Amino acid sequence: MATPNRIHNFTAGPAALPLPVLARAQEELLDYQGKGMSIMEMSHRSAEFSEVIAAAEENVRQLMNIDDDYAVLFLQGGASMQFAMLPTNLLGEDTADYINTGAWSAKAIKEAQIRGRVNVAWDGKDDAYTRIPAFCEIEHTAGAAYLHICSNETIGGIQYKDFPDAATPLVADMSSDIMSREIDVNAFGMIYAGAQKNIGPSGLALVIMRKDLAERCPDTVNTMLRYSTHIDKGSLFNTPNTWAIYLVKLVTEWVAEQGGVAALEKKNAAKAELLYGAIDGSEFWRAVAEKESRSVMNVTWTTPSADLDATFVSEATAAGLAGLKGHRSVGGLRASIYNACPQAAVEALVSFMAEFEKNHG
Repeated sequence: MATPNRIHNFTAGPAALPLPVLARAQEELLDYQGKGMSIMEMSHRSAEFSEVIAAAEENVRQLMNIDDDYAVLFLQGGASMQFAMLPTNLLGEDTADYINTGAWSAKAIKEAQIRGRVNVAWDGKDDAYTRIPAFCEIEHTAGAAYLHICSNETIGGIQYKDFPDAATPLVADMSSDIMSREIDVNAFGMIYAGAQKNIGPSGLALVIMRKDLAERCPDTVNTMLRYSTHIDKGSLFNTPNTWAIYLVKLVTEWVAEQGGVAALEKKNAAKAELLYGAIDGSEFWRAVAEKESRSVMNVTWTTPSADLDATFVSEATAAGLAGLKGHRSVGGLRASIYNACPQAAVEALVSFMAEFEKNHG
């Protein structure tokens, strides 16, 4: 595929999409399957879009091995909307346990505290959010409504390698690593993910929810904010983000063509190993996250100084390596190497790092 103007995109989100997906979307943009209009212009009740959303859901179910006890929903508002929607539906008069591993966990905690009682079962703030807790460090609440985690913190670059056991439904924000590795969905009560990192464009959240949990929702919750509303209507209670759902369909088809999630997991591990190897192989670079907690999706590191970090970002951008500036709240450097980031991009980054060190080390 000839793409002379394409650069290497390491942006955290909205992030790189697979080139074949973009090409297919471009091809069908003005005339979807000979219908004389774009999928964005079609009714969400049309036969054509019904096929799209059904295929997107089935693709997700097949790729993640999701059984009929779980609903698969496509909701608007991204993961941030789920920070509020989750406790609104499931917290009630109980206490919810939250593990705070970084900025996104903290935002989820803040929204839950508006709704009711929250126990911060572990807080990584004192460790500058550089690690995932050991299971023995988690202080569970007996009879908690649920235990919430963020499986991969995009800003700090830390990721759960295994998931905590709990006598309560486990809920995970998987925005940054959904479909990047194989997981057992049955170990979770609910999984949610903003689409804009691994499965589609921004403005959409994928929610995978055990159907019985939706029945907990208090009668006082507004119709649109109930999970049961969207389960009953197949994500079509109101006009959904049809374009985003169409792209999720294309991305999940691409994932299947790569060999599924298991194949992508191996590719992602190889990319991360290459980049972390370059960081660990020199005293010029310093990895931010503790080794046992390092993310495969978001690699965070620094040069010897903040000024040199800025120089690195500037020179890398000029060399066609985009999105390497660390989050504004922490600085440093970050490469987001999601599913759609090819091995060649990471190889180009590692090569640039070697040249940069030679010039500035």
